[in-house]
Amino acid sequence: MFKAFREKFSVEYVKREILRTTYGNRETFLAQLDPRVLLLWYLVFALLPWFFYNRTILLGLCLMLLGMALLTRVSSLILIFLAVGVVGQIFGWSMTALFFGGNLEIFWSLTTLILKLLAVSLASIAIFASLEPDRLSDALLALGMPGQFAFGMSYGYRMIPVLIDEYHHVINAYRLRGKQPEPGFLRTRQIAHYLNLMVRAFYPMILNTAKRIRTTVEGLEIKGFTYAVNHPEVKKLKLQHLRVDLRDYLFLASTVLAVLVIVIIGLQFPT
Repeated sequence: MFKAFREKFSVEYVKREILRTTYGNRETFLAQLDPRVLLLWYLVFALLPWFFYNRTILLGLCLMLLGMALLTRVSSLILIFLAVGVVGQIFGWSMTALFFGGNLEIFWSLTTLILKLLAVSLASIAIFASLEPDRLSDALLALGMPGQFAFGMSYGYRMIPVLIDEYHHVINAYRLRGKQPEPGFLRTRQIAHYLNLMVRAFYPMILNTAKRIRTTVEGLEIKGFTYAVNHPEVKKLKLQHLRVDLRDYLFLASTVLAVLVIVIIGLQFPT
């Protein structure tokens, strides 16, 4: 069982799923919309759940955003991590409340906050699984963000697979130089060994990645990056492919209609 779990959720599997989520969703509906529209849509849904306390409305928003996330063909690994995080939050907060003298009614009270966090998380998954690093950078630049900030967001987005790859190399180097302990009761020694390697691999990973970043920055400055991001003609040329067409307006109109329906149903059947 432990071997099957390790093979299923290996570093290569995680890296492959993240790459697929970041770069493999170009054919989905959301990926074909204007990135500025997607960012503004995400800004609205990152704030909208915090204005409602009706659990029916919040549940409806979560179901709608879950459908949006499924339309982006998001990796099942991401949804599993989200589900584990939500369950962990519910369990942790409930245990804390019971420890300080509360009762099971606190669990029902916490569902409002959990639904709000879940809605924001699903909106984040739906949008950032549909935005490639280049489109994200262009959208931020078109919305008036500084060029260095827009490029930094895009570059950080691209660095996630590099970090995972570097982390994998460092762990393999430690495994080659060390001896794996013999399996004991419930493989506790092997688990402790892997946890030790995971912690020790962080510093070499950050150091090696910092070297790559310095090389990248020097290469960009040689090609005139600072001048380009502050030059209006270069910015205009870079963003000339952005267009808001009928499909974007229909998406926004359908979203507004869906939210109105959810609010009406929530007011008719409040919790």
